[in-house]
Amino acid sequence: MMKFKRKSTKEGGTAVAGVLLLWTFASSTVASSYGAGIENSRWYLSESVFECSLVQEVPGFGRAVFSHRAGEDLAFYLESTVALMEPGRAQLVVEAPVWRPGVAPRPVGAVTVSDDKRVVSVGAREASIMAQGLLKGMQPTLTRASRYDQGPVRISLSNVNFSAPYAGYMQCVSGLLPVNYDQIRRSRVPFASGGAVLSEADQTLLDNIVTYVMADSTIERILIDGHSDSVGSRIDNRALSEERAKVVAEYLKAQGLDEELLIVRSHGDQFPVSRRHRDNRRVTIRLQRQGERPEFQQASGNGDTFSG
Repeated sequence: MMKFKRKSTKEGGTAVAGVLLLWTFASSTVASSYGAGIENSRWYLSESVFECSLVQEVPGFGRAVFSHRAGEDLAFYLESTVALMEPGRAQLVVEAPVWRPGVAPRPVGAVTVSDDKRVVSVGAREASIMAQGLLKGMQPTLTRASRYDQGPVRISLSNVNFSAPYAGYMQCVSGLLPVNYDQIRRSRVPFASGGAVLSEADQTLLDNIVTYVMADSTIERILIDGHSDSVGSRIDNRALSEERAKVVAEYLKAQGLDEELLIVRSHGDQFPVSRRHRDNRRVTIRLQRQGERPEFQQASGNGDTFSG
């Protein structure tokens, strides 16, 4: 008869401890995954003539945002109030969800994870690939080392309920203004020597300013400052800078801006911004919103503000 040797309690305990140790090690390398499930996957559309955005809440992590500002390209960013990922380079791919096995992931590229609340930001190329992937039933996924353990952190976007909000987003984008506030809050119109004539490019700039101001009810005043170079007499230069400022102001009024918004000033050659004469022959336009503190200081550059 064959006899079986019974393991001692000590041997059994050692075996169990070994299994637990192996499980602990394995679990430490398993990715911590964050993403909306089928039951809570929602994309929210926020739309205006200033910006269009699609937002998905990522449970346990933060939120994912596709954003398109007026005058800019599509962008994407992740926001989180909890720093879960180690700062550095992360891998971004567009992969198939678990219920679509056999579909190869598409690498998008390496992106930077920061310590800021906006932990990841990518530009138009990457954002477009991600959006097209979502439309095709794929899920963009970001993987980066965890800040707190040895395992990676995976952030996945759900494609569920994406198509309808995306259609609304595209319609919103088609109605965006040509520029945003940051692009035109300080503008510069150059002039030829002795001249006070607006070029076609100048008129396009002023048209964009008019379009924006008419859409933004918070603009309470527009400062128009005329300048000249130092060639010639100061009296002539003062008159020329005044004429240039008036040409710009008259064009803005002709396109529909309220005259009460405009503050027109002329400075002659009092505030040069460069040793080159052509840089000083200019009219600067500065928009001011309600609640913004007025700036009265001497000119110091192309985005200059002025006293007087």
